[in-house]
Amino acid sequence: MIIGASSGIGRALAEQLLKEGASVAMVARRPSMTNDELRMIDHARMTNGDAAPKAFVYQHDVTNYAEIPALFQQITHDLGGLDLIIYASGVMQGVDEHEYSFEKDRETIEVNVLGAFAWLNEAAKRFEQLKNGTIVGISSVAGERGRRGNPAYCTSKAALTTYLESLRNRLSRFGVKVVTIKPGFIDTPMTRGKPGLFWVISAEAASKRILTAAKRGESTVYVPARWRLVTLVLKCIPSFLFRRLPV
Repeated sequence: MIIGASSGIGRALAEQLLKEGASVAMVARRPSMTNDELRMIDHARMTNGDAAPKAFVYQHDVTNYAEIPALFQQITHDLGGLDLIIYASGVMQGVDEHEYSFEKDRETIEVNVLGAFAWLNEAAKRFEQLKNGTIVGISSVAGERGRRGNPAYCTSKAALTTYLESLRNRLSRFGVKVVTIKPGFIDTPMTRGKPGLFWVISAEAASKRILTAAKRGESTVYVPARWRLVTLVLKCIPSFLFRRLPV
């Protein structure tokens, strides 16, 4: 089950899982997802012959929290079970240097944090009972420090990272794996055209690394791995110096 599967990392993950022969539920806000999904199914059939995987598409806005419990149950029924859930939904609002917009901040928290809580809590309850399963959350290296350029986005990713760590500590005794993914710059609609990007990798390359981490049950994974060193250095910079950096 992939939440936020219409584009970017979420779509690349869906395509990769279909290629590997998995049955995949793709949850996305945009109704145009249906056409994308059909193309993925056709590709999967060509790749796997008669053993084509099953793909299911569900239109859903992650801020419609009340409908999530019933939709989660429907999806697990349609799939015939659940082994892996990935929360890939996310927004990164453009924020001007002197802009303070509560509306933008609220949407960022509602999508990046509360939506993750609502979906992954449902998975956590199920996996705890089954004593099996893997939860993956797409956080970001942006959550490592409070950068001046986008306070709400940094805050949302820091909150998601902490939530995933808490889930890991709660669920590991039941045999459930919780994986935190911290991407750097990935070539997606969210980042495309933004200035100052470096070490950019494709969503396809990122998806392969993410799925490897999920299969291994790794705890925290930086994508690509060199971001671990970068964030370690950033964490060591004193606050009075960090605030002067143009980030």
